[in-house]
Amino acid sequence: MSADRILSQLLGSSAASGFAGGLAGSLAGGMLTSKRGRKFGKKALQVGGIAAVGGLAYAAWQRHRAGEASGVPASEPAVASLPVSPGIDRFVPATADGPDAENLGLTLLRAMIAAAQADGRLDAVEREALHARVRSLDLTDAEKLDLLGVLDRPVDLNELVRAARTPEIASEIYAVSLLAIEIDTPEERAYLELLAARLGLPKALVASIHEELDTEAAEPLARAAS
Repeated sequence: MSADRILSQLLGSSAASGFAGGLAGSLAGGMLTSKRGRKFGKKALQVGGIAAVGGLAYAAWQRHRAGEASGVPASEPAVASLPVSPGIDRFVPATADGPDAENLGLTLLRAMIAAAQADGRLDAVEREALHARVRSLDLTDAEKLDLLGVLDRPVDLNELVRAARTPEIASEIYAVSLLAIEIDTPEERAYLELLAARLGLPKALVASIHEELDTEAAEPLARAAS
């Protein structure tokens, strides 16, 4: 399974398809890619899904640390009270096809799916529409089967939290969750708040992730962490 390639396609399918909506334009009604995610997806197609999400999380971390350095008081301790090195290499594995990248890519895929299912509104018709859209992606048959298998498996929030072994991964899990949804229901807002809390992300960093994504997508973003 090439988790990075699959992630790139999910984020970038709408950017490449030439019509508004992509996955979210299907009967799946916003599953797996938000409007911001579709704009961000152009970068994912260029550099790869893991690198794109890692770059987003890294830029948000830099924004967060710059705020701390400017004297803005942090309301909470640093992520998991662990230091983060200044290099983006802590956010992006050295090779896109190594085991670290595969594990991270699969975690990010599951995070997108969990966020997209947060409002609990995926019915049988929407699920079939989503499956049809997956079958149309520029993936091999084996990759499509892998993705469908991940989609059909319920995502356990505890599993995502356990996968966040470092502050960097925690930030990326939250960032990719934002790319998956529009945050237009109380259930989605509650999920993001719970996710941030379970991941141990300070509010200032969560706000930085939202701000960075807002900058990337160049459109207003309703913040779940206010």
